[in-house]
Amino acid sequence: MARRTELPHYTVPSLTIEEGSKVAAILQTRLNSLNDLALTLKHIHWNVVGPHFIAVHEMLDPQVDAVRGMVDAIAERIATLGVAPRGTPGSLVAERTWDDYSIGRASTIEHLGALDEVYVGVISAHRQAAKDVEELDDVTNDLLIGHLHELELFHWFVRAHLESVGGVLSTEKSSTEKSAARSAGSAAKGAARD
Repeated sequence: MARRTELPHYTVPSLTIEEGSKVAAILQTRLNSLNDLALTLKHIHWNVVGPHFIAVHEMLDPQVDAVRGMVDAIAERIATLGVAPRGTPGSLVAERTWDDYSIGRASTIEHLGALDEVYVGVISAHRQAAKDVEELDDVTNDLLIGHLHELELFHWFVRAHLESVGGVLSTEKSSTEKSAARSAGSAAKGAARD
């Protein structure tokens, strides 16, 4: 649940104080989400095992770095709008609307299946945030759209491991991290038997 903030004393030119505050509140949700994503990616990086370990392990570090850059850009935009960004673990946990990542040590393909679901959630919410600020603030909208380009690219990198030659995702009928991990793992075991 997003925390209500006091109205700032100033914001960027051409926005009202109320508009600047609204944009900052939307960005705070994205800040929380991307901070969580960076931590989740690093958690997966440390906990993948099995075939393709090194490929997945090394694929994730540039994603972590890029997401941390997005976090910084969003926090700085919130501050530019006259609002104090909240980046503490406590505020993230108190304000998030999703559950903590639920997979510990697992195979690369299981983690990638779960990560597919994570990226679906992050990207969908980021896209909605871009729509929500579209009429209010071009600069913030542009920032979020730029992030979407990178997030969708990283999502494709993940999905490339989950896709069959026929273009079917092993996680296509999954709606939770755990079910996506199971589906991806089962599909990989089935492919190994063939």
